[in-house]
Amino acid sequence: MNIKTILDEQIERINTKEFIKDDPVQFPHRFDKLQDIEIAAFTTATIAWGKRSMILRDADRMFSLMNNSPYDFVMNKGFEYLGNSNVHRTFFQDDLAYMLRGLYSIYSKYRSINEMVKEIGIGKNSAPAWYLCETMRNISSEANNWSINSQCFPSNYNTSALKRINLAVKWLVRNDGIVDLGVWDCINPSQLYIPLDVHVGNTARKLNILTRKSNDRKAVEELTKVLKEFNAQDPVIYDYALFGIGVNSINIENL
Repeated sequence: MNIKTILDEQIERINTKEFIKDDPVQFPHRFDKLQDIEIAAFTTATIAWGKRSMILRDADRMFSLMNNSPYDFVMNKGFEYLGNSNVHRTFFQDDLAYMLRGLYSIYSKYRSINEMVKEIGIGKNSAPAWYLCETMRNISSEANNWSINSQCFPSNYNTSALKRINLAVKWLVRNDGIVDLGVWDCINPSQLYIPLDVHVGNTARKLNILTRKSNDRKAVEELTKVLKEFNAQDPVIYDYALFGIGVNSINIENL
């Protein structure tokens, strides 16, 4: 059995509605308004590292801080009243405030982040997630007296794998109507890059579709190039297979 067949079978098993309830993607799914979905996607993806049960617990608590109305919370500047208590691992309320202050600046000028991406032409870039990260990082820095917060946006974004940004963008762009929400039309699914974390990287290496040892931008580009050979129009659908095999400790030799 070839690698593509193995991965396609895993996609069929994992990319289902049942997946949502146990995954951080459930949080943007809670909302109907585009702006709420966008804020939920970026804030949830920002804390989506570590044990999944902890991510779900802490994301739920984070949205409680925003009164479960993230867009209203942002536009009413509720972030100015956040303290410095822990949100998730090394991410604190002042980090959340930093990020939301940047989002306030975006929504004060654009109806949505989707609209900003269109107007700036981010979707025309060959690596839209990195261009988007740079844009959001700069806007957030200006909104926070030109300070830099690597908890929200990596300082080395040009070389970073950008797992969290790529994850949020995947949720917003992919539109197969199953797990990902597909609410953006500013970027095409064919332009997406794989959200590379430890599980995905290790699985890809075991399958011999990734040779680079570091989980960095070059590794993301290498792996996504291979995945495009499997599905040029929707390469990151294979995130479900690679993540699922890795996180569920499936023995690849048995596939």
